[in-house]
Amino acid sequence: MIAGGGIVGAMTAMELVDRGCRVTIVERGRIASQTSGESSWAGGGILFPLLPWVYCDAVNQLTYSGTRLYPSVCRRLYEETGTDCELLQSGMLILPTFDRHKALDWCKSYRYVAQPASAASFGIQSVSGDDALWLPEVSQVRPPKVMQAIRHWLESHDRVTLLEGTELKPLSGSGRLVEWETVTGEKLRADRFVVTSGAWSFDLLKETASKLDIKPMRGQILLYKPKHNLEHMVYREGFYMIPRKDGLLLVGSTLEDVGFNAGTTESARHELSAKGAEILPELAELPVLRHWSGLRPGTPENLPTISAHPGIENLYLNTGHFRYGLTMAPGSAKIVAAQICGETPFIDASPFVCPH
Repeated sequence: MIAGGGIVGAMTAMELVDRGCRVTIVERGRIASQTSGESSWAGGGILFPLLPWVYCDAVNQLTYSGTRLYPSVCRRLYEETGTDCELLQSGMLILPTFDRHKALDWCKSYRYVAQPASAASFGIQSVSGDDALWLPEVSQVRPPKVMQAIRHWLESHDRVTLLEGTELKPLSGSGRLVEWETVTGEKLRADRFVVTSGAWSFDLLKETASKLDIKPMRGQILLYKPKHNLEHMVYREGFYMIPRKDGLLLVGSTLEDVGFNAGTTESARHELSAKGAEILPELAELPVLRHWSGLRPGTPENLPTISAHPGIENLYLNTGHFRYGLTMAPGSAKIVAAQICGETPFIDASPFVCPH
């Protein structure tokens, strides 16, 4: 039984089904819907950490694995469901300021092509200097499309049961978990259980894993349709712009510690639109087509927990991916599926052990 039907839970289900398991996903909302607060559909879809050289090696190994797995994942989903995840190698232009020496060293270590660049040569206005870095291999996907494709895949397999609109009670006790009770009193039985509930994970586990450090962090994004769109993704000091295949442009995002408040604010709208117009002046005259938010599962150093629970022998955690749940999902799913099935994970999983 998988508690949570976001991108991490859905990909975990795929991995377990591929290993011959029967899987039930329990989701408080609806899988692949634009439910308020869910981060799986709300994110930008960049398959690359924002300035990966500031993160530890464990985070980079996990995100790197995801970037390398996504082409085959998207190809499989298209072949088996007919849904295009809109994987696009659009490249990313990183504008100052950033640590150029660390950036180039990291790119060399991880075999990413990195080229010194001028923002002006990309037709981009830069107010922070013109000493940019061009990363042509960085790709993106469309998160709602990925979720829709995976939902179709799950629905097509008789080994999968989807229990939507079902909220679980927080766990208590230790030993072996036989059943998990819902808030309506239903008792759900399974041989093994996995928590993939993102920002809501700590609420489910606070009595049994009190040292698990996960909290919701809100991110807000704007959507435009410029007449002359960017051809590449642009990043500057925590802010990004993502051009889509259909001519739309995402502008984001904020990073706010406001609990489970998934609302949008005028202050964030003003901040994001101003930053966007600094890079693409045309945006100052355009309407915002949409403004939404998502709640990320915030963790120290962006380090997720992917391991067995310290006190419940048949419970596993795959959660706390913060800003990179989409990018980390394929690798994380392989790790936890291997742990559940008694296999050796493809990378060292010791940095992701649940604290106790």
